[in-house]
Amino acid sequence: MKQKRIATIQDLSCFGKCSLTVAHPIMSAMGLEVCPIPTAVLSTHTYKFKGWTYRDLSADIPAIVDHWKREGLTFDAVSTGYLGTVEQIGMVSDFFDAFPGMIKVVDPVFADNGVLYTGFSEEYAAEMTKLCARADITVPNLTEASFMLREPYRASGYDEEYIHGVLRRLCALGCKTAVVTGVIYEPTHQGAVAYDSEKDEFVEYFNENIDVSFHGTGDIFTSALAGAVTLGKPLYDALKIAVDYTVESIKATMPDKDESWYGVRFEQCLPGLIKSL
Repeated sequence: MKQKRIATIQDLSCFGKCSLTVAHPIMSAMGLEVCPIPTAVLSTHTYKFKGWTYRDLSADIPAIVDHWKREGLTFDAVSTGYLGTVEQIGMVSDFFDAFPGMIKVVDPVFADNGVLYTGFSEEYAAEMTKLCARADITVPNLTEASFMLREPYRASGYDEEYIHGVLRRLCALGCKTAVVTGVIYEPTHQGAVAYDSEKDEFVEYFNENIDVSFHGTGDIFTSALAGAVTLGKPLYDALKIAVDYTVESIKATMPDKDESWYGVRFEQCLPGLIKSL
């Protein structure tokens, strides 16, 4: 059987576990050929580290894409994460046009806890919403969903009807499947809920809610989800694989939870991820 190939477009933080340093090993362990396009190189990720360096690689992205096209490369899927500029959002949209027919997974990565990340604007959120509309699967958290829909953010006190309504409205923007992460209906469980607009079907999966905040868990979830759907897993199975792997990675990190801002020990849990496939 031919090996599946996935492109991933996001930044590379040389130290700290997020973006490409998470996506590449996870999807490689899942048996995929992973082809990265780094949007920027940073000495560390930007959460809590001070004095980090940053090199924008926007100028290199079109040349990489053109070379890949000349080589006749094809991709089964593409997964995008943190981009950082409106210009790069446009470049990802161009990548979608350059390689038609692949599964497009877009994690918007621009807000959390009711607010935009530092350096992002309403304009960026609007442009990212347009990119998500082109996706086969988009994976916002509830904050990002509220910005995309231009609706008030609800941190808690919601029910299944509310989440289902959010998902339907996200798909009405244009994407085929929307997945909302970090859903908590009751305190002991957290998970993800998805809506497949083509089948008019809701799918959900929950695991233990561990009431701690760890940096990079969204990247872990999206990488595992993108890997699973690229391998042809049904939506429920993909959600289960991604949620369970994220939870196990968090549990593996609990002995060092005071340094949760650095990242989680996803590496220790790769054998379990592989077995889940």
